[in-house]
Amino acid sequence: MCAKLRVSSFLCQMKKPLLVNWEKKAKERQKLYKQFLQRVQKNQVLKRQGAFHEEAFNQVNCLSCANCCKRYSPRFKTPDIKRISKLLGMKAGQFIENFLQEDQDGDFVLQQTPCPFLGNDNYCSIYEDRPSDCKRFPYTDEDVLVQRVPLTLKNTTFCPITYLVIERLMETIPKP
Repeated sequence: MCAKLRVSSFLCQMKKPLLVNWEKKAKERQKLYKQFLQRVQKNQVLKRQGAFHEEAFNQVNCLSCANCCKRYSPRFKTPDIKRISKLLGMKAGQFIENFLQEDQDGDFVLQQTPCPFLGNDNYCSIYEDRPSDCKRFPYTDEDVLVQRVPLTLKNTTFCPITYLVIERLMETIPKP
């Protein structure tokens, strides 16, 4: 059927087995992902990742998942804090006190998960003003994917888009 529709084999696989038990598979393949990301030629990833990013986003509806908002916190940089506190009609210090805490790296992150701005319908109540980390997530179209391997590995365990992009890269880039 996929050949008749001229759909890439990756898209056909994604509709069938690739996303089945993806979280379990991602956890089991962490060592393999790490080896791949540490050894792969970065330019090989950069050439392909944009297309794979688009393919994955065409297959996964973030609103049906929202794992990033439910399980983890973005970093809140100073411009994010100023913008969001203004939106909420409070001073930056009050916003920090009510919603944020410092993590072990000295970054401001949410005090709780899921994100307090995530609605029951998985929509973000501050979407237009959300933190830059949220706008950029899951970094599958940026060099962050290969530059920050620990972050990418973590993201594969809860973000199906990151998982799909890494799987696609491993499928198409010859082993070094």
